[in-house]
Amino acid sequence: MTLPPRALFLGSYPPRECGIATFTKDMVDAYDRAFGLSTPVIAVDEPGADVRRYPTDVVARIAEEDRASYAAAAEFVNAFPVDLVNVQHEYGLFGGERGGWLIDFIRRLEKPVVLTLHTVLPEPDEAYLRVTRALCEHASKVVALSETGRGLLEGIYGIDPDALETIHHGVPDVPFQDTHAAKASFGIGQRTVISTFGLISRGKGLEYAIEAMRGVIKRHPEALYLILGETHPVVRRREGESYRESLLAMVHEYGLHYNVQLVDKYLDFDEVVSYLAATDIYLTPYLNPAQIVSGTLAYAVGCGKAIISTPYLYAQELLAHNRGFLCDFRDSTSITVRLNMLLDDPSLRRATERRAYRFGRQMTWPHVAAEYGALFSELCPRGPLQLVTSA
Repeated sequence: MTLPPRALFLGSYPPRECGIATFTKDMVDAYDRAFGLSTPVIAVDEPGADVRRYPTDVVARIAEEDRASYAAAAEFVNAFPVDLVNVQHEYGLFGGERGGWLIDFIRRLEKPVVLTLHTVLPEPDEAYLRVTRALCEHASKVVALSETGRGLLEGIYGIDPDALETIHHGVPDVPFQDTHAAKASFGIGQRTVISTFGLISRGKGLEYAIEAMRGVIKRHPEALYLILGETHPVVRRREGESYRESLLAMVHEYGLHYNVQLVDKYLDFDEVVSYLAATDIYLTPYLNPAQIVSGTLAYAVGCGKAIISTPYLYAQELLAHNRGFLCDFRDSTSITVRLNMLLDDPSLRRATERRAYRFGRQMTWPHVAAEYGALFSELCPRGPLQLVTSA
């Protein structure tokens, strides 16, 4: 294969706690492992984050609400020894109307730009449409994380199909395994485990999942629902822990202390994988029908879980062909029915797990890193190199 270009990644980055930061870190780690590199990063800072301390791979920063820093970052990249830039884009991450200041950065770059779009709205307002089109027009390639997203970019946004690529959200490269050892490590015996993980906010629909557990435990009193993750930092700044407290109040009101646990912790990669290894059914009761990507759902598919989800766009694509099951939005009864269906029938659960795992093999981080490497090499061809094999 070809030696990949010297890439620089731009996005939010740990220790910042958000989905894009997690994705960017996982992407950089996978790219470096695949090709034996040490890849630089430009981190995007929200207001008040100037005191944050980053690891040494962060070579520069953009202040979200300082327009001048976008142009300064572009000049930095132009002088820095890299061949191209990969921008991890999410609405709300960048400053200006609909994040339009990012256009300043891309326009000033003298190197190719690969733009990875984590959200593609199916019904964008005029400002979203204008900004997204401008970003795509100034990018060398645009990556969608699903075929649904790619179709929207072509059909709704009018993006040139030759500029579009689909590269799935990365997932852990783990063996297909039963849950026994993982459950033992958490001290939960052999209870049947349902889980949801990720930063908590009202859009996750967790209240409907908790309500659904009332019907589940009538038939499966051993079931344990784990809600894994802390409140999203932006939500916490805006409203404190009011949503989490309302969920805990539901658990108390319904007498579900034995069957529902909220684990208030930001999970790192290894912790997520460990909890998923202990999970029998993964649940995403999310409320936004237009959601085009979900890292948590992708991870559950990659780990070979039996999955139940509301039918947002990404779930419809990922769980097609009996790779999982859909329930209705804002409908606890529908969730109960689907959960009991899988809990009643372990053979159906196992068959669903195998279908999800097989599909997820194309989404593993090593596979995704190789796809990005091939895409980058198309834009900046270099010499031959063998992949570094992991131990």
